[in-house]
Amino acid sequence: MKYLCIIGLMFFFSCKNVIEKEQIAELNESQEVKISLEVYDFDGLQKFLSTTDDKTYVVNFWATWCAPCVKELPYFEKLNKEYSKDVEVILVSLDFPSKYETRLKPYIKNKNLKSKVVALNDVDSNTWIPKVDESWTGAIPATVIFNKNERKFYEKSFNYNELETEVKQFLK
Repeated sequence: MKYLCIIGLMFFFSCKNVIEKEQIAELNESQEVKISLEVYDFDGLQKFLSTTDDKTYVVNFWATWCAPCVKELPYFEKLNKEYSKDVEVILVSLDFPSKYETRLKPYIKNKNLKSKVVALNDVDSNTWIPKVDESWTGAIPATVIFNKNERKFYEKSFNYNELETEVKQFLK
């Protein structure tokens, strides 16, 4: 009888541990769902690459696995905050679709990104890369800055001063 009680208590506590782990997993899953992510193929993304309004757009192609991309994201966030009246920053993630839930969404949440973040899910990169810019080799980070009068493409990393200098040319 003594052994039966010990086995019963062990079973009870081990089940309690499993239940707690399941509750934590459910909580983590529910937190991930709170971040909505717009996912486009290139045809859907094209609306973000042209304009007829008076804003200047900064479209940055990046991925969470790209160290130079991640390093420069705070500069885009700062630009978005300081120039929000005249400039719209759009961050186009090239992360793999299988990583949206486990890597991209947690990154967006943890870094508290305020810029618009969309994901591009289009495997035909040989077709859409030259549509973004003929000179683009496909390397990231890459950025397009444009308004209704002018358009420039940059296949490089930025620091904040460089980025701000380029954007100011469009705001004249």
